[in-house]
Order: sequence, then C-alpha cells, then structure tokens
Amino acid sequence: MAQLTAADGHTFDAYEVGEGDKALVVVQEIFGVNPHIRSVADRAAEAGYRVISPAFFDRVEQGVELGYDGDGMTAGISYAGKLNWDNTMADLAAAITHVRAQGATSVGITGFCWGGTTTWLAAAKADVQAAVGYYGGGIHSMIGETPKVPTMLHFGELDAHIPMDSVHEVAAAHPEVIVHSYNADHGFHCDARGSYDQAAATQAWARTLDFFAEHL
Repeated sequence: MAQLTAADGHTFDAYEVGEGDKALVVVQEIFGVNPHIRSVADRAAEAGYRVISPAFFDRVEQGVELGYDGDGMTAGISYAGKLNWDNTMADLAAAITHVRAQGATSVGITGFCWGGTTTWLAAAKADVQAAVGYYGGGIHSMIGETPKVPTMLHFGELDAHIPMDSVHEVAAAHPEVIVHSYNADHGFHCDARGSYDQAAATQAWARTLDFFAEHL
C-alpha cells in the first residue's frame, strides 16, 4: 500500500501494483478497495500497467472493505453520500501525481459503479489520457460534462439502476464516446457478486485493454 497526500493535506491509502511507463487508476465501487478491486488492479498490472487504486473512502473512514450483501450496500451508500466531488477529484489528482512521479508518462482511468461515475468526471476534469467507465449510475446526471480524452463506457441492459433510456441519452449527447451494452445486470464485471456475467465481463475487459493499448 502507498500513502498519498492530497492538495488539502488529507492523507489516504492506495493499493499499488505493477510497473512501467503507462499507468491505470482503478476506481472502487461503493464497497471500498476490497479484494475484488485489488484483483482488478492485479489483472491490469499483469497486462503491463503500473496500477493504483486510491482508497477514496478514507475521507470518511480508513480501511473500508465491504462485502456485497445488504449491509455492505447500505454502508457503501452511506460512505459515498458523505463525499463530495471536489475532494474526490483532489484525491484522484494526488494518485495521478504519484504514478507520474514513479515514471508514468501516460495515465488511464477505469472504474466501476460509483467508480464509473468518477471515471466519467475524470475524463472531463482530470489529467488523464483515456477513460473507461463501467455502469456508472451518476453519469446521466452529469451528462453536461464533456470528456476531453478518448472515453469508453460499459452498461448492462438488465441493470434496473441505470435505465437504457438514460444510456441512450448519454450516447446521443456524446457521439464521440464509445458506448457498449451487454445482456447483463448491474455489476456484471464483479465475480464476487451474484450479478456476475462471465461472457459480458470477458468481452468488456478485452475491449477495455484494447482501448487503453490504443490510447495510452
């Protein structure tokens, strides 16, 4: 684990793995930097990236790692509700500064659920070169944000939390963004959840890695 410091002096942990001059920021779901998110970071490192996954919930409570049951969902929603986007972007900036100091010359970002929304905002506001967001429930509410870098989004067509009408509206408002949908539910990429869909997860991850290979 690395310890990072944001511009406002806040210190927080980050899971760090891999090496090289191309970096990825992996952004957590509402369940914290838990074993699943660390496994995603590990997979990205195996693909050749220097990877960092900041513990954004350290702003509220340190060491948050939640399970995918009802209690974990309730707690995660509570933690996320206590954050604000300015602080989240400040923590992201610290993570990007850290990997650049370690030798990264280009940085991509990918995130899941809450992290998918974070990724969308980062594509518009952060010092990244490419962004891939998975089922970000808040993206539609930020439809006015315009990505400044190549951006790809993944959604599940069976996701009751994110109606496909809203996905289509995002795609129509941002034709430069690549939007994929799958016959799968919310959280389809997470093999620790009941909604995991291996076929969709495999295809989305392959597209993600190809996208970063092209743009980083």
